[in-house]
Amino acid sequence: MTMDETAHMAARHLLLPTPDEMGHIDAAAARHVPVATLMENAGRAVARAIRRHMRPCRVLVLCGPGNNGGDGYVTARRLAEEGWPVSVAAMAPPHPGGDAAAAAALWRGPVVAFTPENAARFDLVVDAVFGAGLSRDIGPDVACVLKAAPRVVAIDMPTGVDGATGAVRGYAPQVEMTVTFCRLKPGHLLLPGHTLCGRTVLADIGIGEDAVVSVPIRTWHNAPGLWRTPACGPTSYKYSRGVVSICGGREMPGAARLSAAGARAAGAGLVRLAVGDSAEVYRMTAPPGLIVDSGALDALLQDSRRHVWVCGPGLSVDEVAATFPALVRAGRDVIADAGAFTMAAGQPDRLKGAAIITPHIGEFSRVFGKPGADRVAAARQAAVRTGAVTVMKGPDTIIASPDGRVAINSHATAMLGTAGSGDTLTGIIAALLAAGMPRWDAACAGVWMHGDAALHAGEWPIAEDFDRHLGAARARAEAAAQKVFG
Repeated sequence: MTMDETAHMAARHLLLPTPDEMGHIDAAAARHVPVATLMENAGRAVARAIRRHMRPCRVLVLCGPGNNGGDGYVTARRLAEEGWPVSVAAMAPPHPGGDAAAAAALWRGPVVAFTPENAARFDLVVDAVFGAGLSRDIGPDVACVLKAAPRVVAIDMPTGVDGATGAVRGYAPQVEMTVTFCRLKPGHLLLPGHTLCGRTVLADIGIGEDAVVSVPIRTWHNAPGLWRTPACGPTSYKYSRGVVSICGGREMPGAARLSAAGARAAGAGLVRLAVGDSAEVYRMTAPPGLIVDSGALDALLQDSRRHVWVCGPGLSVDEVAATFPALVRAGRDVIADAGAFTMAAGQPDRLKGAAIITPHIGEFSRVFGKPGADRVAAARQAAVRTGAVTVMKGPDTIIASPDGRVAINSHATAMLGTAGSGDTLTGIIAALLAAGMPRWDAACAGVWMHGDAALHAGEWPIAEDFDRHLGAARARAEAAAQKVFG
């Protein structure tokens, strides 16, 4: 087993199956545990979560015709057994002869019409209409009922949220809590689904790990344990920790300095700025420990220890066009950002040869076209097109590898939406790449550490604040990974 395979087996709790993949997992699990048992366990888990987080109140359970509706019938029965006043409204009867029909037959409580007026009469509505596997827009009749509900708890996924993409199919309610099973789905982490889900509770309903790993899943929740940062031991020195080189521009020198600060704080052994004839501007403000090079790029590339380069932050189109191709020809690992996307607007092939690209959604659209509702698929396609690990930055950053692996990051804060934040991220990723991490792992770890630093940087931080918290972020990442790997 390779190191990557070992890591991924250790991190299988981070797998994010799509609804289709979850269907295969359910089918594999059913060979050992009856679906009726899993449904009973699911309804019990939902009722338990409601009792734990809410006070007793009048509850209406909205049930669809499939297994999500079956979970709803069990939830209603379990809450009623605990003394809660519960009614059921069926959007449609369960499919005859199925497990949901058997669950519905066990419900002996009140049944009311599936109408907005009835939804408005109850204190809490449990949404068991469709779940994560929705493949079409919901109809106005269902939307009107959900809109009338004063408070909603969803089973598996709020109705109307696509479990694979997080997109809204017609309409989806803002719910207070979502209870899902076995694993989170991509739609629980991707916007707007992530915010619509409210508090998300993941429940174990008896699906074995053998069933999970029997399905080839290529999407992960980004967290320590999916990757592990390189250790810094007693024999480490600056070149073993890695050299990061950053191309600096004439007009916006602050961007390169922010990238350099990120690289140094993330653990790079040595950081150098390649700035050509702008050296005097940089040297006046360069902190101790940061080397400013004024030599020609071709001469700097003679140093084989300088394998990782950042190209784009603060660079004009002409400056990128003069440096990026030379770095690629020299076989360097290049992280392309900012000005590189202006250079490649409408011409994604111009980014070929980069190791990692880090566009935000606007830059991504400028190069590849608008990603549409399925941003995971768009990021995967961009990675295949360019051959580069693609980091689609945003509140739900997506990290896609050309080999199809994707990680979705939710460990972040809106405070990262400030000028210079992306420049810091390129430096962090570069430091990890220079230390020997594989490209996708370095990108995933860099995104997580960047988010963690921002989460601990206080209220309304600016980009210059983030690097001061990166050492602690890396330590937290290493401690969390240690718990997974042992």
